[in-house]
Amino acid sequence: MDYFFLGDSELVTAFRFVGVRGAGISGPDEALGAFRKLTQNWDETAGTVLPGTGFDDLSGGCRVLIVTEEVADWLGKALTDWQLQGRYPLVVEVPGTLGRLPGRKTLVDSIREAVGIHV
Repeated sequence: MDYFFLGDSELVTAFRFVGVRGAGISGPDEALGAFRKLTQNWDETAGTVLPGTGFDDLSGGCRVLIVTEEVADWLGKALTDWQLQGRYPLVVEVPGTLGRLPGRKTLVDSIREAVGIHV
């Protein structure tokens, strides 16, 4: 499996309709626990999550982890540290069911800021 989703249960259902497995997350502790199971047990050489970690159904591994902005906020430094390592799974943030969180930059905003060009 290439993708896995962490977010609220409504979006888990929506992602399942398009063939992406996921886990419903309802708080910071639950988010951190699921994130650690997916990342700390990752085997780079095999490209998969190691057996016995609670995510054994990820046959073929999880190459891209999709999280809502809310879950990303709950993960905080753990998420930032993982992204800076440049290892799999790659993490992609999407808006939650209530839309974008106030004060969050979009990818386009970040690119414009880095490049210095506003069109």
